[in-house]
Amino acid sequence: MTENTTVRPQRASTITEWDLEADVVIAGYGVAGACAAIEAARGGADVLVLERTGGWGGAASMSGGFIYLGGGTALQQALGFEDTPESMEKFMVAALGPGVDAAKVHDYCQGSVEHFDWLVAQGVPFKEEFWGEPGWEPAHDEGLMYSGGENSAPFKDTIPPAPRGHLPQMQNKRTGEQGGGYMLMKPLSDTAESLGVRAEYDIRIQCLIVDDDERVVGVVAKRYGKQVNIRARRGVVLATGSFAYNQEMIETYVPRLLNRPAASIEQHDGIGIRVAQALGAQVAHMDAAEVAFFADPQMVARGILVNGRGQRYINEDTYCGRVGQATLNQQDNKAFLIMDEPAIDAANATESTVSFFRQPPKWVAETVEELESEMGLPAGALQTTLEVYNRHAEHGRDPLLGKQSEWVKPIATPLAGFDLREMTGGFTLGGLKTDLDSRVLHVSGEPIAGLYAAGRCTSGVCTGGYASGTSLGDGSFYGRRAGKAAAAND
Repeated sequence: MTENTTVRPQRASTITEWDLEADVVIAGYGVAGACAAIEAARGGADVLVLERTGGWGGAASMSGGFIYLGGGTALQQALGFEDTPESMEKFMVAALGPGVDAAKVHDYCQGSVEHFDWLVAQGVPFKEEFWGEPGWEPAHDEGLMYSGGENSAPFKDTIPPAPRGHLPQMQNKRTGEQGGGYMLMKPLSDTAESLGVRAEYDIRIQCLIVDDDERVVGVVAKRYGKQVNIRARRGVVLATGSFAYNQEMIETYVPRLLNRPAASIEQHDGIGIRVAQALGAQVAHMDAAEVAFFADPQMVARGILVNGRGQRYINEDTYCGRVGQATLNQQDNKAFLIMDEPAIDAANATESTVSFFRQPPKWVAETVEELESEMGLPAGALQTTLEVYNRHAEHGRDPLLGKQSEWVKPIATPLAGFDLREMTGGFTLGGLKTDLDSRVLHVSGEPIAGLYAAGRCTSGVCTGGYASGTSLGDGSFYGRRAGKAAAAND
């Protein structure tokens, strides 16, 4: 049987023997799956989680661990930051579009404080310290940070800024191993286990099983090449992650990510999306992607970014994901960072979790004209850019792009150029269209009976833009909804 035919649903009437069964069957043991499992178990369901790797965690446990929350969480209040669900919603609508699911964003913002409290109740720790420096994540174990450009142009002057990047307190921080994502997943998995949730590992789903009424009643999976038939008495929850590592789907939906290293895990192959599409599931925003920009924000904020024409194109103090998206999507993936020696020294004196990006410059010159020529930029272009920038920087202003005054200083000579072309990578944001109860919707607009989904296999609160923490945020939030709804589906 070919890859394309295996995702077609199988009729329950053809199943002669069930190998495993539960009330609620969850595919994927990342943050969405763990939260679904907890709420389903608390809803009185017998829960079985299927995980294709050898243990719980998924992409969540390998991530930095940001959870995008706000509206006045206990952590925000403890650190003296005012926020409201309304301000949070205005920012998310402005920053995460175009085409955001307004109902979903409103729902998420209204429930954000309760969700933070719920995570704390599950044992997820948050340290009451704020990290206010530019960066991918805090340098230590601080619990709160600006993670979406809320305090920079074009948002800060029209929407009250508040830090909403909530980071679980980590122990013995090791990026990609035991950072904030691990400290999020460990208490969630422990809670699920304490509630009697069962897990089967090294098993991957192949297709869904439907009855004669087209209701989803189970999944077909494989373990070590052997087919495993799993019955779901109440419902199936898909929490299988994005399609960042499915080359065919990337070529079809997000070709600009081709050959860009995915900021994800290789198990994100889109299987949850494909098995649901085989039932007629609706998808949304399949062309949306987060784009990481592989540079140290401490350096970027202190210099100017120019494109292949020698022109600035974004305020350098904004969220690095916005920089990445602008670079890849609008500047043909061409970016150069221009800095002088004092700025480089100041950046190198700071703490950073990505200080390994602080490589020596590719070009160094005594004059702007010389640097421009060595970089192969159009004659006069960089000179004009720097003349305009420095003229206003003398007064601490950036009227062109709105960079905050603390980062605006004239760039002197000698100066250096860093080659940041092709320094982007990303993961997909589009997926199955779901309602506020995480029910997967058919192309007709009606829910597919017995089928729920959450996390990056769905189209969540981001439909174009991004803020760090929105994936773990809506994955955990709507994972809970999926678990509750599936458990209630007697």
